[in-house]
Amino acid sequence: MKENQPYDLFTINLSTILKGMMIFTISLLTLFSVAGLLTSLTYNYRISSHSVNEAAENVSGGALYYLYTMENKLFASHAPEDARPPSLSELAFRYATNVRFQDPRSFLGREVPGFSIYDGEILVAGEGTDYTNMPIESEPPNEALDQKNDVAVKPTKEIPKEKDSPPPSLTTNGKKRVYLYFTHTRESYLPYLQGVSSADSAHHSALNVTKVGEMVQAALEAKGIGATVDKTDIVAKLNQSGRKYSQAYQESRAVVASAQSGNHDLQYFIDIHRDSQRKKVTTATINGESYAKLVFVVGAEHANYEKNVKLATEWHKLLEKKYKGLSRGVILKQGKNTNGKFNQDLSDKAMLIEFGGVDNTFEELNRTAEAFADVFADYYWQAEAVHAKGEQ
Repeated sequence: MKENQPYDLFTINLSTILKGMMIFTISLLTLFSVAGLLTSLTYNYRISSHSVNEAAENVSGGALYYLYTMENKLFASHAPEDARPPSLSELAFRYATNVRFQDPRSFLGREVPGFSIYDGEILVAGEGTDYTNMPIESEPPNEALDQKNDVAVKPTKEIPKEKDSPPPSLTTNGKKRVYLYFTHTRESYLPYLQGVSSADSAHHSALNVTKVGEMVQAALEAKGIGATVDKTDIVAKLNQSGRKYSQAYQESRAVVASAQSGNHDLQYFIDIHRDSQRKKVTTATINGESYAKLVFVVGAEHANYEKNVKLATEWHKLLEKKYKGLSRGVILKQGKNTNGKFNQDLSDKAMLIEFGGVDNTFEELNRTAEAFADVFADYYWQAEAVHAKGEQ
């Protein structure tokens, strides 16, 4: 027996080594398979920082504190009253039914026809922003889109320009860096449309959001940043192609893509809209003056949307510092009743901005254009300085 011991020990050790190698090989194959599965999923189902953040939002502060007490009993003596384990049944109910108790819209979204048109997720809430006053992209009646039905417009006051403003210390040297365009080109403002009181009918082929684009362009160039305004009438192109109003983003996409390929100096692509919400929601008073509020809208249905979210969030924070209350926040939109991309998959520096609502005046909008250009210039020149430093 003693003579056979070395052989037996060798057999046992070899068997253990083979088992270990098999386990290692299977584990490695499993790891590669899972990694391949995750990377092959469409962007909607991939794990992202937004997905993790959304999951974390479902865990209350009390539940997190309870988890701390499980690791350190000293926390238990100071635990708040709501410190309790996470409710697995509540989480399971939410993901099984898509009903969220803190958001009453989730009870109605599947029951009321057309209700989901007003849906969206508030990523960053500005002052006064909640789920009762989300931006509304209402579809106008067909007659409002016919240029023959344009109503008479009321005379507008000429907005005085700043006198003797000093030339900007920094410039883009004639290069156009910002591209301003309008997917819903004919969105207009009620104070200037005679006989029109309905927000849905506030559309005009001549007096519309393109005027706001001109204001933003002038304000940016006063800060030394070259900007161009593309007034392509997307509604006219829809009529020519036989497409519906809901297909406006497909039509404007070709316009933006053409601008990108035609001018490589362009860096930022801003789609200017106006909200259908009324004045109390879309107006702010800052230092005794009335401003039209802004909303940043990001589409989540493309792989790199988080970069657009980051940009919108940074602009919102800059506005909060210098013009508190001007930004209504950052809204994320996706689903079958919205475009879901808003052409933002073409560039991580593309943005959709709602400038005011149907009741705002051009005086209010001009103040907002100047405020936006002010914070945009701060952001732009800081980014350029960092970029230049990185190239050294």
